[in-house]
Amino acid sequence: MKIHLGSQHLQRWLHQAVFCKNEHTQGSHGAFSYMTTACNSLWCGAAYAPYCSTYLVTNSTHYKEQFMLNVFLDAWASCLFPRPGNMVYCSAAPQHRTRRGASFISDHYHADTGSLPFKLFIPSSYAGEPTSLIVMLHGCGQDADDFAVGTGMNELAEHHGFLVAYPEQPCEANWNRCWNWFNGANHRRGQGEPRLLAGLTRKIMADYAVDKTRVYAAGLSSGGAMAVILGRTYPDIFTAVGCHSGLAHGSATDSAGAFTAMRDGAAMPALAQECMQHAGVPLIVFHGDMDTTVNIRNSATLVQQTIASYIMHELQQGQAVAVSEEKGERIGRVFTRRVHRGARGKIVAEQWTLHGSGHAWSGGSLRGSYTDSRGPAASEEILRFFKQA
Repeated sequence: MKIHLGSQHLQRWLHQAVFCKNEHTQGSHGAFSYMTTACNSLWCGAAYAPYCSTYLVTNSTHYKEQFMLNVFLDAWASCLFPRPGNMVYCSAAPQHRTRRGASFISDHYHADTGSLPFKLFIPSSYAGEPTSLIVMLHGCGQDADDFAVGTGMNELAEHHGFLVAYPEQPCEANWNRCWNWFNGANHRRGQGEPRLLAGLTRKIMADYAVDKTRVYAAGLSSGGAMAVILGRTYPDIFTAVGCHSGLAHGSATDSAGAFTAMRDGAAMPALAQECMQHAGVPLIVFHGDMDTTVNIRNSATLVQQTIASYIMHELQQGQAVAVSEEKGERIGRVFTRRVHRGARGKIVAEQWTLHGSGHAWSGGSLRGSYTDSRGPAASEEILRFFKQA
């Protein structure tokens, strides 16, 4: 079911959610109480929602509450009044059906620092021979079934014969199920969510026949940002990374910084310096230039960060990174594709700018949330990139 709500009604409702006080709460805490209700009511536009609690409670001036209102109006406008190709469905995605012989199993990873539920797709052709593994990280408000349906990655896995893991962020860790990419502790190896996700990946590699040279991570929005962190903190596990509508490693270290990075884009000088020391892995990036949730400037910063790490750790003196560019159109969506290559033609980064697209998985299925059925098929291009990396 799609949501249809008049803009004037939406603005009145959100204004009450932010500014109205009740008999039990006052000031910014009252605003937070109403905002939480608002976020829970319309999760489909809540990409900013996970960051609202800290921001509202610790910054209680009228000006910053007005800023919060504007941020939410911008984010939810792209959901409730989508541009062509930015259609979002707010009903739960149907359970993913698999072909006969294939399986999509539910499991749980437990560690001393926490636990993560996940689902694993096993193609019908799997017979114990080493194969590839892709770890797919959903965005805010999504789960494994929704993300699998929207991206169509299980269909590709069945056709090509690889495993796909879908870790799920517990509500206890983030009430809207976003990966906490902006938390300072999650920027480091051996800590927080990167440690849990790396441990989960190792468990799957131990339980199934996985080629250790063909393990990858990809994600959307907060999941894309976390996939980037995984590739940079655990390059010994992940061979390459795909990021759709995400942010660079170190773009923010707290909730307020997350808002700024998402709204304005994080520039290279603003990235946490400790995050620049990581070697990184080959990266493919997709981003719509009409994205009102995560500024497209973050796409360029992602590529710059990857190239800077490559130059620092791998490029020899006198060598350079070459770039090629092509423009094209697929399924009604114009795109610009830039490929950066290092020594001996090695692919360092590939950047896709999707003209006219919003905060949505390019070439995805409208049966899932945050998908754009038009444009290049991001899942197919990510798989192609992983094979070349």
